[in-house]
Amino acid sequence: MNILPTSESHKQLLPYHPRYVAPLILLLAGLSLAISTNLAKVALGIGFTSLSYLVWSLAGASFLLTTMSYLRGQSIQLNRQTLEYFIVSGFLTTAASNLIFFSAVRHMGVGFVALMMALPPLLTYVGALLLRIEQFCWWRAMGVSLALIGIVVLVMQKWISPNADPAWILITLTGPILLAIGNLYRTHRWPLGASAESLAPGMLLSALTILIIFSLLPGKNLNIPNEAPHAMSLIGIQAIIFAAQFLLLFTLQKLGGPVLLSLMGGVSAIFGVPIAVILLDEAIAPVFLVSALFVVAGIICMLHGSKACQGHTTLAAEYRG
Repeated sequence: MNILPTSESHKQLLPYHPRYVAPLILLLAGLSLAISTNLAKVALGIGFTSLSYLVWSLAGASFLLTTMSYLRGQSIQLNRQTLEYFIVSGFLTTAASNLIFFSAVRHMGVGFVALMMALPPLLTYVGALLLRIEQFCWWRAMGVSLALIGIVVLVMQKWISPNADPAWILITLTGPILLAIGNLYRTHRWPLGASAESLAPGMLLSALTILIIFSLLPGKNLNIPNEAPHAMSLIGIQAIIFAAQFLLLFTLQKLGGPVLLSLMGGVSAIFGVPIAVILLDEAIAPVFLVSALFVVAGIICMLHGSKACQGHTTLAAEYRG
């Protein structure tokens, strides 16, 4: 069964070759994710809980994307497949992973969380090989290996530090695992003929519903800090960032497949860490720079692999289930 648009329909939707468009979208998607992570730290600093900030921001983003989808005639018909797609992708890609990352920012810092988002390429690539969405490519294998080395260096340094919190290190590491599973699921189960604009609102609305149900548990709340004068402005900015981020995410997935999409986390680290250091005055350990160099080298190899192994790689736009 053809679960994604064919090459011809894909070319009609995007007249530019994905080889040139995808890296630009990857850059913008990574930047939006970096800004989002840093805004989460600002929000926690003015009294938001991770859950309340995430829920209200997703509510705004869902409204924006649903409105845009309706006005552009990109709404999608609800059926068993699309409902399953929205629930599973909403949980993996948005609700669970973002709640983990936003919560971890308070305990681990933006730098650590940002670099953990560079881990999904390895997990996604292995999964894509097993599902035959991708074929083996030495450049991509080298890229994910370098990124993994960078992550291991940082995790080990964090683990042996005097103020280490092993529980939160492990919790943070579950975020990339969920993202990688989400990347593969969304590609493997992409509804036939659906556009990025039609899928993004459904995923966000599903994630929002899951988080609201979660907020009904004892000790959870969705309170907005009244004493913070800029609380609503921060939610508005985050909603816009979220809307752009998830629209870019689906567009990038259609163009380059799950492995290229997973590099979004690594690109976000390149932007997110300097933002945290310069604007939020976050301290960075010397080993972090070594780790970041490995991650950057891994991203370069992965991007080069998109060209060098083009004949051995199945783009998401041409994938067959």
